[in-house]
Amino acid sequence: MMTAAVCMMTPIISPAVALASGDHSSGHESVFLVHGLGRTARSMQGLERELAKVGYEVHNLNLPSRRESVEDLADRVSEAVSLSTGPKDRVSFVTHSLGGIVVRCYLSRKPKVSVGRIVMLAPPNGGSELADLLNEIPVMRNIAGPTRRELGTSSSLTRLGPADFELGIIAGTRSLNPFSHWLIPGPNDGVVSVESAKLQGMADFIMVRRCHSFIMNAPEVIAQTRWFLKTGAFQHEDRTPIRLPAPPRGHRTVRLGRGLGTS
Repeated sequence: MMTAAVCMMTPIISPAVALASGDHSSGHESVFLVHGLGRTARSMQGLERELAKVGYEVHNLNLPSRRESVEDLADRVSEAVSLSTGPKDRVSFVTHSLGGIVVRCYLSRKPKVSVGRIVMLAPPNGGSELADLLNEIPVMRNIAGPTRRELGTSSSLTRLGPADFELGIIAGTRSLNPFSHWLIPGPNDGVVSVESAKLQGMADFIMVRRCHSFIMNAPEVIAQTRWFLKTGAFQHEDRTPIRLPAPPRGHRTVRLGRGLGTS
């Protein structure tokens, strides 16, 4: 899952993001990366680099996921979007694990932005069976803060509703922990089952043989993410092989090394 550490005295947005919030009068496409519980923006840097190469203005957020609730993290996403985009901008998201729930919470508030496409990597949309288990163990219950307690399969956050936006989901089917893999029913990535990753209303869905913690670094996952952001669909095995576009000439990109806050 995911997170980042942000001190209350830390600026909400880094100088790099502040630069990105300049002239947006003509409109462009921004992609916000939202990491998982216990992680930082650094975990999404591979995606950041690859998306910047093809001309997206990338905002790699760094969130205090162990210390704040999903609602509070959604507030931070809202603030970052407001500070970094203009009214004519198209706003897309790529999320890992908890980040998908945070973005769903943000979008459930119907923000006044032009929502583009969203790719969720290993999202616990139906809750995490592993979170259920850990929440039952007193010594483990508070280790990951309030957020993990919100990620169980009976959490109210699993009832945020179907996707009313263009959504692609990539689920993993490999686990580095045979114990958790055995505990979770059906194909899973060691944290989230394939079935729990799905969401009603999604536009496309694929499975990859990758584990939960590092799915965002897999070359095929990065390629599929780029393809969905471009076309609104994943490249399935029975279709023509992926041919990714070359970076557009003269298109301004913004590379964000540290994202929202500091870790």
